Amino acid sequence: MKSYRKELTFTTKTRRAFINITPQVRDCLYESGIREGLVLVNPMHITASVFINDDEWGLHQDYEVLLEKLAPEKPYDQYQHNGYEDNADAHLKRTLMGREAVVAVTDGQLDFGTWEQIFYGEFDGMRPKRVLVKIIGA
Repeated sequence: MKSYRKELTFTTKTRRAFINITPQVRDCLYESGIREGLVLVNPMHITASVFINDDEWGLHQDYEVLLEKLAPEKPYDQYQHNGYEDNADAHLKRTLMGREAVVAVTDGQLDFGTWEQIFYGEFDGMRPKRVLVKIIGA
C-alpha cells in the first residue's frame, strides 16, 4: 500500500467563499500514482469546510442564504465565543457544512457520481488557509 500527502493553500478575497478544488485533488491523485484506494480531503482550520456537491452558482447562493439564516455573522455580540475574535458564525457554519470529503479511487480516477465535485468552503477568509489531501491505496 502507498500513501501520499499534500497541503493545498487557499486565500480568499472575501470572508466567505466556495471554491471548486476538484482539479487540484485530481492533480494530487495523478502525482500519487495510486490507482485504487481512497482520497481524504479536509481543511486544517476550524472555520472552513470541504464538501461534495454540484458546481452550480444558484446552489452556492442557496448555501449562503441558508447558512446566514442559521448562523448570521452579525451582530457579533450574539455569540459567547466572540470577544478576541469575531468568527463564531464561521465555526458554526463549518459544523453545518461538515469537515471533510472522502472519495473512492477506481482505476486512477475519482469515483464520483454524475455531478459531484469537491469544494472548499471558507467562512472566515482573507488569509492563507491549508487543505490536506491524503491518498492511500495501491
